[in-house]
Amino acid sequence: MAIYILATLDTKGVEAAFVRDALAARGLETLLVDCGTSGEPAVPADIARERVLAAAGTDLARVRAQGERGSAVQAAARGARQLVLEAHARGELEGVFGLGGSAGTAIGTESMRALPLGVPKVMVSTLASGQTRSFVGDRDITLVNSVVDVLGINRISRRILTNAAHALAGMVQAGPVRDARSDRPLVAATMFGVTTKCVERAKVLLEAEGCEVLVFHATGSGGQAMESLIRDGLISGVLDVTTTELADELVGGFLSAGPLRLTAAAHCGVPQVVSVGALDMVNFFGLESVPQAFRERRLHKHNDHVTLMRTTADENALLGAEIASKLSNARGPTKVLFPLRGVSALDRDGQPFDDPAARKALLEGLLGARPGVETSVLDLHINDPQFAETAARDLLALMRLQTSA
Repeated sequence: MAIYILATLDTKGVEAAFVRDALAARGLETLLVDCGTSGEPAVPADIARERVLAAAGTDLARVRAQGERGSAVQAAARGARQLVLEAHARGELEGVFGLGGSAGTAIGTESMRALPLGVPKVMVSTLASGQTRSFVGDRDITLVNSVVDVLGINRISRRILTNAAHALAGMVQAGPVRDARSDRPLVAATMFGVTTKCVERAKVLLEAEGCEVLVFHATGSGGQAMESLIRDGLISGVLDVTTTELADELVGGFLSAGPLRLTAAAHCGVPQVVSVGALDMVNFFGLESVPQAFRERRLHKHNDHVTLMRTTADENALLGAEIASKLSNARGPTKVLFPLRGVSALDRDGQPFDDPAARKALLEGLLGARPGVETSVLDLHINDPQFAETAARDLLALMRLQTSA
């Protein structure tokens, strides 16, 4: 078994070799993978660039003939990803280490995102202190800010690279986490601050019935992570109370989970109870980040960094129809719960987003889009204890139904 070190050895060869030696000093086997395509490697590779590009279905001559850096980076990323996945499938991969700037980070993290949770992944990057969602995705990647450029070994880079290498070594040498409770069924639940009371109460009830509950913060990356784990076959039931990311995707907010949100459980046949939590809001950052076209809409300052915008009745009708459409072909037992008295802590009598007309449009969109989605309309608020208890009981019943089928 070996740690794969991914780097463009024409520009980052000395630094990659430094990491290799730091890991070797900890008694770990490494393979230096050359992901470069232009200049000659500064140090010998264990896996040459020709093999990397062949794994991507191309070759060095073709890549160089194109003369386009972006295409070369994409080819190297595809090839490295393929080699890493093959090594993992053979049981020969202990972890992945990457280092570099924008190109190196793109190459390294593409391989890391393809690997399952728990495989050690460390990326030293010049971009680690900025917007990193596109690099991390929904995987457990440790990003380390290089502070200085990854160019030579100096008193700063020596410390950064050594610490990062030791971090990966610690993950590898600690071994996989053993959990005596791993036989408990895993339930995924979605939560926002404005639906916390609902999920907290449901979680207690599910755990009392022997489930282990994973709560995902519905901030875009949270929803993506949940969908990914469902597709990985790790989840036995889904309590998708908080589908707010759909609103951000529809309207253009900052916390979208993408167009595939609310599809994994339906596709994989996983039992699910779905609700409309926080579909009353679209998320922006500070007030200055709200697009000018929305400045006259109903806005609520959550704090200095988060501004919420109330969804309209028309938007709610579309969101209801989208939920019905995505659930209509579910392969597993599915149920929708609708809280008539409000879908978030801000959407109730006396609160800033209370809007019965918008809730009515949401329900009509849900019921009118397609038949066949079982929906219970409850004269409750989403954060009422009775709503949470109904959601938990219904999910447990659906999970038992599937088990007995």
